[in-house]
Amino acid sequence: MSRFMIAGTKSGSGKTTVTCAVLSALKKRGLDVASFKCGPDYIDPMFHRQVIGVRSHNLDSFFCDDDTLRYILCENSRGCSAAVIEGVMGFYDGGDASAHSVSAITGTPVILVIDCKGMSDSIGAVMSGFLNYRKPNNIIGFIFNRLPEKLVPLAKRLCSELNTGYFGFLPQNDITLESRHLGLVTADEVRDISDKVAMLGELAEKHLCTDSMLALENTGIPAFAPPCTPTLSGSPVIAAARDKAFCFMYSESIELLEKMGCTVRFFSPLTDSRLPDADGLLLCGGYPELYAEELSRNRSLLDSIRERILGGMPVIAECGGFMYLHERLKAADGRVFQMAGVIKGEVFPTSRLQRFGYITMTAAEDNLLCKRGGTIKAHEFHYWDSTSCGSGFTAEKRDGRSWSCVHASKTMYAGFPHIYLCSDTGIAQSFAEACIAYGGKNGQDITDKTSR
Repeated sequence: MSRFMIAGTKSGSGKTTVTCAVLSALKKRGLDVASFKCGPDYIDPMFHRQVIGVRSHNLDSFFCDDDTLRYILCENSRGCSAAVIEGVMGFYDGGDASAHSVSAITGTPVILVIDCKGMSDSIGAVMSGFLNYRKPNNIIGFIFNRLPEKLVPLAKRLCSELNTGYFGFLPQNDITLESRHLGLVTADEVRDISDKVAMLGELAEKHLCTDSMLALENTGIPAFAPPCTPTLSGSPVIAAARDKAFCFMYSESIELLEKMGCTVRFFSPLTDSRLPDADGLLLCGGYPELYAEELSRNRSLLDSIRERILGGMPVIAECGGFMYLHERLKAADGRVFQMAGVIKGEVFPTSRLQRFGYITMTAAEDNLLCKRGGTIKAHEFHYWDSTSCGSGFTAEKRDGRSWSCVHASKTMYAGFPHIYLCSDTGIAQSFAEACIAYGGKNGQDITDKTSR
């Protein structure tokens, strides 16, 4: 299997465009391709799955120890012809959670994308800087984005002089993948997205050295010990929100729950009138603010969710799911919409990112996911805020800043911070066992839910 990372010199260098182009080209060749995204990004993997049709997962070295990271890469690229990893931010940005770190942990060769607009010979200075800034770095070559075709001989000469690989270029073009906040607009919102990706694939076949990428000689993924899957006392059914409004969900977290013996049943807060018959609830993040009017109109489901949660159903509600549980959501145009009413308060828009980045949370009391004093890794990225963020945990960034967050109880985790169940399988086990206990208290058969 060929395995390589497409990373960038900075955010906005074009690594996502190049990655989509390469994936599209390889998929069109009929190859079974796996893709991965460094960091906590939800949207790019979803984009790869929905539009290009490749399996896609996250590789996050903040959330995962080295063994777990290697396991996720190995397990989800098994049997594939190629595995393509997209970097995050600039190659060295992010410290222990950088693309550089992921490439080192997984032993993956790196092809670096440079945005060449407005440069000629200075391209060589950028190349030299990245090749020599920190060693070892696994950089094996470069792709030159937005490079005029007349400068291709210069790019090839620079690669030869710096003893590194030339993997092609993409010319300036009119194909744009729209962005919102920190990532691509979701695939469902982009007009003619399939045509755009197909055109990128054609550009890749014409201008990128895809054959050279496939011919890369990879060493195996470094040895690792597979993570242990917790054993449960039953087989709970978990209802998970999934639609256009709620789409920020790690596939690895769902796969872990299923490996543990949980049955995950998806539902749509936009269109379903009631919850599936279940023992627990997952309300993931997304863009509920874009669909606030539709969500508010679906009173039967809102009432059903409020009744179940207040009746003790275990729930994990992150960011957008947390917003959904509030009494009110104030839209950017000033309109106010009634939501589920579990959290007393209102969510409202702000002009900038709130509490952005990785955090470690410490529990103030025993709760659904951990004991008092227990820690959970998480991350936040949202432009919205709440009049009632909660005080069940204290969040701390690596620079020492801290704040209170999350509504936490024996049956609830509800707050802006996103969690990743694979970072600590004990969190997943605690949630699943609480779901089993709830099902037992309500007289439900927890040993066989397949007939539901």
